[in-house]
Amino acid sequence: MPEGHSVHRIARQFERNFVGRAISVSSPQGRFADGAALIDGSTMTRAMAVGKQMFLEFEGDRWLRVHLGLYGAWDFSGDILIDPTIASANGRMGQTNQRGTDPIYDDAGENSLTSIGAPRKTRVHVRMSEQTKGLSDDGSEWPPPVVGQVRARMMTDTTCADLRGPTACAVETPEQIDAVLARLGPDPLVGDEAEGEARFVASAHRRSVAIGQLLMDQSVVSGIGNVYRAEMLFRAGTNPHTPGKNVPTDVLRRMWRDWSHLLRIGVDTGQMMTMDGLTGEAWRSAMASRDDRHWVYHRAGLPCRVCGTEIVLEEMQARKLYWCPTCQT
Repeated sequence: MPEGHSVHRIARQFERNFVGRAISVSSPQGRFADGAALIDGSTMTRAMAVGKQMFLEFEGDRWLRVHLGLYGAWDFSGDILIDPTIASANGRMGQTNQRGTDPIYDDAGENSLTSIGAPRKTRVHVRMSEQTKGLSDDGSEWPPPVVGQVRARMMTDTTCADLRGPTACAVETPEQIDAVLARLGPDPLVGDEAEGEARFVASAHRRSVAIGQLLMDQSVVSGIGNVYRAEMLFRAGTNPHTPGKNVPTDVLRRMWRDWSHLLRIGVDTGQMMTMDGLTGEAWRSAMASRDDRHWVYHRAGLPCRVCGTEIVLEEMQARKLYWCPTCQT
């Protein structure tokens, strides 16, 4: 499932390419036909992400709420205005960073390193989801052919966005959106960050539930998934089974600030980079390989990078949890 950084990146892509424009909306699959008819031809006025959900506002007090879930993805094609903090020039979701200019492709096909440059228009086809892969598009056909089960297609004169496989795709009223937002925990990139920190600490301290479960609870804090959960707990030196009410306040505050730090890195680079202080070849290796950018995630049975203890893999609420029983006592 996409974690918070991916959804923020998608929202920013909509901000650059769709907001302020009249949008043609359809449902080639048919499952979203009624909703598409409500916003077809309307101007998109806002795009925002909160945690794992994205909200697109249209004139007429209508919002499109999208939750990608486990299988959802957006495909963008056409003349896409690439933001250097969102995607690389070849259209793949990747990092734009001054550390170098040579592209590096990781094992998921992402170009995760390119030079900083001004936004530019380029003919590309981009898939934006947690497992991001670039797809070729020679621009020979417009609008692009519908491929597979497209729940919703959104188009301007020059740009197309196709949504496949979401958990939620619904047109809602401002009141309905407010109700959804009220149920979501704080997101460091939305609203006042200090207020978000206070909400997170207070919510965690009210619960006897394990902190490893609370970090995945979207009503406690928004956007954290399996990877960030494992890495944040390791970085905080915290046993994932510790009840939230027993986690010291200063540790909870550090967790929130660490989430803010890691989330911004994820939005800027497109990678869930959770190891600090990497430079040169170590940085390039980490950008090229997911296995080199995490402390404990996906390292079951391997020695801890700090103490050498074997990393433990267990299940917590039917999700895989990786942690070090020595460093996280």
